[in-house]
Amino acid sequence: MTTSPPPIVVWLRDDLRLLDNPALADAAESDRPIVVLYVLDEESEGVRPLGAAHHWWLHHSLASLAKDLAGIGAKLILRRGAAGKIVPDVIAETKATGLWFNRRYDQGGDALDDGIAESLPEDVEVQRFRANLLHDPKAVQTKTGGFYRVYTPFWRNLSQSGEPRDPIDAPTKLLAPKHQPKSDDLDAWKLLPVKPDWSGGMAADWVPGEAAALERFDEFCEDLLDDYHNGRERPADDATSRMSPRLRFGEISPFTLWHRATEAARRRKGVPDKAIETFQKELVWREFNYHLLYHFGALATRNFNPRFDKFTWRKSASDLKAWQKGLTGYPIVDAAMRQLWQTGWMHNRMRMIVGSFLTKDLLIDWQEGERWFWDTLVDGDIASNTSQWQWIGGSGADAQPFFRIFNPVAQGQKFDSAGVYIRRYI
Repeated sequence: MTTSPPPIVVWLRDDLRLLDNPALADAAESDRPIVVLYVLDEESEGVRPLGAAHHWWLHHSLASLAKDLAGIGAKLILRRGAAGKIVPDVIAETKATGLWFNRRYDQGGDALDDGIAESLPEDVEVQRFRANLLHDPKAVQTKTGGFYRVYTPFWRNLSQSGEPRDPIDAPTKLLAPKHQPKSDDLDAWKLLPVKPDWSGGMAADWVPGEAAALERFDEFCEDLLDDYHNGRERPADDATSRMSPRLRFGEISPFTLWHRATEAARRRKGVPDKAIETFQKELVWREFNYHLLYHFGALATRNFNPRFDKFTWRKSASDLKAWQKGLTGYPIVDAAMRQLWQTGWMHNRMRMIVGSFLTKDLLIDWQEGERWFWDTLVDGDIASNTSQWQWIGGSGADAQPFFRIFNPVAQGQKFDSAGVYIRRYI
């Protein structure tokens, strides 16, 4: 009678996909049983609890992933609590001799991963992979060996460093252990709103999960990529990829986006170079945000530019509430804030307008806006959300000068001249 080899635990985080998942693919090639684990950790030091909109998306994304894994012979094990206790517990329960995971690049998550790896018995092998960023933040350096504080030279560096690696095929079969560890029931986590259920607009706009992410991006490449460099500025049009929540939860990888867009442009031949370059630059903006977060771990709580530490922000609960609810009296601002509340998402141009309005018209601290976005955005990302709020508020890297204000009237006239976007939400 042959005995089964000890399993590998593949610990998933913001990588809820099968395609181009290096940790999962590498474990699958080992021919060992695999325990696929997701831990909802909102209590460990340095880990920021998710917002309400995150919870809605996560529930549906995990449900979708569980079905996808079942289709290749695996079960998604769910646990909730401190990962520093749960991951070693699952290793012990399953007698696993391997822990595979994809890296995180925020300092809190990275430190937690290091602590867990160091706490495991010596016979447990730990393997880490780069899955969610095109480049390792610490490997991208200026000519003097420092980190970048300005986007343009960062882009220039990456654009000259060669094509990102190709996406890795999804595994078609995973070996299950004879005895699976216990799993929480997803519904018992109560991630979905009930009384009141405010998620109707999100459910109408979004279908979380890897399959929907791939389908939407293929549609974008076929129908919208040609005019992306122009269409992305029109908030009334469905002219962007809408991949931000997909990237946030790892339902699709930046490698897949980069190569599918590039291949579509080559295949169809009529896609302007400006369109594909603009799309690639948006992916690299995300890289830049993580580059900043990696080197300045307090980006979410401290001004990148310390001169703003002495800035006297206004304390006005009524003005903040009016901004949050879309009741400022400025149509373009109010439409954008209501889009956010209804759908969990906001067009990028609108994010700049409402951010400028909060920080430079109302003179309210950018951190108030960042916290509201974190709770209400389905794509709220620790690097992009904080970096872009600091950028628009003047305190960030490569930031807009504080005196440069997005005039909400002029912006509405320029980017929604017919009022289509405004009427949709007001």
